[in-house]
Amino acid sequence: MIISTTFDVHGRNVTQHLGLVRGNVVRSRFIGRDIVAGLRMIVGGEIHEYTKLLAESREQALDRMVQHAQSLGADAVIGVRFETTDAGQGQATEVLAYGTAVKLA
Repeated sequence: MIISTTFDVHGRNVTQHLGLVRGNVVRSRFIGRDIVAGLRMIVGGEIHEYTKLLAESREQALDRMVQHAQSLGADAVIGVRFETTDAGQGQATEVLAYGTAVKLA
């Protein structure tokens, strides 16, 4: 599956737009991670625990978006974007991947 943040695929022509595809995941934080992250916030620097959590969430959302596109028979997803939102009064985070599923020539 070709994934592109642009609205075309170099060297290929879009022959059909199949519509919006998306994949999302909502993950909650873990109290153990929160304690370590809280300590890191006091001294400053990257909060590795949250970096890893969000990276895993983005990959899972992207995988779900690709599965959605495959179910429509797409060759590619163009215009791909990510969006992140707090959910559950800040106790969870939603990561959404979305784009347009297309057929290519």
